[in-house]
Amino acid sequence: MSKLDIANNRATSKYSRRELVERVLWGAVKPLFHCSPRLLHGWRRLLLRALGARIGHAVQIHPSVRIFLPSLLDIGNESALDQDVRLYNLGPMKIGSQTTISQGAHLCGGSHDDQDPTLPLIRATITIGDCAWVCADAFIGPNVSIGEGAVVAARAVCVRDAAPWQVVAGNPARMIRERTLRSR
Repeated sequence: MSKLDIANNRATSKYSRRELVERVLWGAVKPLFHCSPRLLHGWRRLLLRALGARIGHAVQIHPSVRIFLPSLLDIGNESALDQDVRLYNLGPMKIGSQTTISQGAHLCGGSHDDQDPTLPLIRATITIGDCAWVCADAFIGPNVSIGEGAVVAARAVCVRDAAPWQVVAGNPARMIRERTLRSR
């Protein structure tokens, strides 16, 4: 059995110079984001856009949302991120329009290659489609795509793609039914 090469992992640069500068700037700006009153959604959109995030109109982001790299974030129009959402966006993260990410959800766009003794960082993408809903305390893993209109139920662990207009639940998340919207 081989041993891990932790020293080599720690010595490896994981971010570009631009990303390191962004992390320092985001660290300085974060208090302005997190301490802003709940209703100041425009202020938080402005701060994120200033750091390179692509944020649509009428997006509501709670001040307790945690974002790793704003420049890798893309959120469509009229979406909402509720309190204590965690966006660990080491790679590109796209959240569609009219999408809801409920309280405590964790979108994890990073991991490590456990087959390599140096445990290199994996910077993965996550895509959440338009009209989707990631419910309270759900976990979305690296390289996962949640289809248009899909629902990831509360506390679900989604480590595989969820097809459009399906409701997935459990650990690991599995399809439990189709989602249909009633007409008004």
